[in-house]
Amino acid sequence: MSEPQDSKDKSFKPVDRLRKKLTLDNLWLWILRLLLESNKYAYELRQEINDRFGFSPATVTSYAVLYRLERAGFVTEASASKVPNRKYYEITSQGREALKEAEKTIRRALSELFD
Repeated sequence: MSEPQDSKDKSFKPVDRLRKKLTLDNLWLWILRLLLESNKYAYELRQEINDRFGFSPATVTSYAVLYRLERAGFVTEASASKVPNRKYYEITSQGREALKEAEKTIRRALSELFD
């Protein structure tokens, strides 16, 4: 019987797909998480996601997700921009609630799978 493939092995496709689903496909979670800490602009969010969480969303993807979050009422333009011509975002109470619900869902799934 062969040994299980390590998740770092690029030929283990299910783990690669899972990683993508938890990161890029749910970029809104990571964006809202960072906005809990402070108001940020799109490029800053993208850079922090790369630096802190180790994955790099495409620039266009980041902007598209921010636009959808704003349209849904989860983020809004911050009242005062630190730099002219730079749009800062802040999380709304609706965004905080969505993040809490997402956390409950993820915790429940982890518990059901691994406990």
